[in-house]
Amino acid sequence: MTEDQQTGTEAMRPRVRLLLITGLSGAGRTLSLKALEDVGFEAIDNLPLSLIGRLLSTLTQPDGDHRAIAIAVDFRQRDFSVAAFDQAAAPLAARDDIDLSVVFLDCDTEVLARRFTETRRRHPLGEDRPVMDGIMQERQLLAPLKDRADLLIDTSNLTVGELRALVGGQFRLPNAPGLAVSVLSFSYRQGLPREADLVFDVRFLANPHYVDELRPLTGRDPGVGAYIAADPSCEPFLASLDQMLQTLLPLYLREGKSYLTVAIGCTGGRHRSVYAAEELTRRLAVGGHAVTVRHRDADRT
Repeated sequence: MTEDQQTGTEAMRPRVRLLLITGLSGAGRTLSLKALEDVGFEAIDNLPLSLIGRLLSTLTQPDGDHRAIAIAVDFRQRDFSVAAFDQAAAPLAARDDIDLSVVFLDCDTEVLARRFTETRRRHPLGEDRPVMDGIMQERQLLAPLKDRADLLIDTSNLTVGELRALVGGQFRLPNAPGLAVSVLSFSYRQGLPREADLVFDVRFLANPHYVDELRPLTGRDPGVGAYIAADPSCEPFLASLDQMLQTLLPLYLREGKSYLTVAIGCTGGRHRSVYAAEELTRRLAVGGHAVTVRHRDADRT
């Protein structure tokens, strides 16, 4: 392909991948937007229909970047209706520089009523009436839009994780960020870290605290690291932990998880947990994962 042909092909490609997310109130629009944001979309909630065209006009200029945008539109907007939706969407669907898909989120009526009851939220169409009346009216008003949607998702029996995985898997972009991993060392004396997803105890390893010259140091110091690494139990533990996480991380990503915190604890949070956290971080990075490390209690006296 010549340079001119490449330029021509580039010009014909849609500059905006646009998802319009609508459907029944309480069916999961906010969660869906968050899932799309996690896989690379720019997410906008409750944008007035009249502003969508103006927004996109600034994003589809010949010198603009290719963008992926998800916009939630619903009856929280006073001017929202199926007719107004069609009026806003029709010109966008006809444009060659925009790849438009309409996603409709549906849910069983009884499940929706239970969700509103549990959260004590008012239905946007039932502020002065029972929730069930608002749900039924909204279902009737949105029926034509539901029939014409490009993708219909029924969230009645989906957990939060399942919905995020379904939406993220359906629309995941090639350049979407992967799973962000944080490794955290801590002291059991100071309590378990609340943000931890996985917790591992390394108090079985040789403790540098009982070596006078090592006691003032931390697990980041070479002498402390060498002392801990000399424990015959250290390498098998770190190798098995690394292997387990290398297996688990793609599975967590597939299920829609964006962040994972792995906490490693020892008695004081200065020596063994710090060394293990640093070493695990290094191994995960070698495996191609985006990983950061933090030592919660290493500097405590």
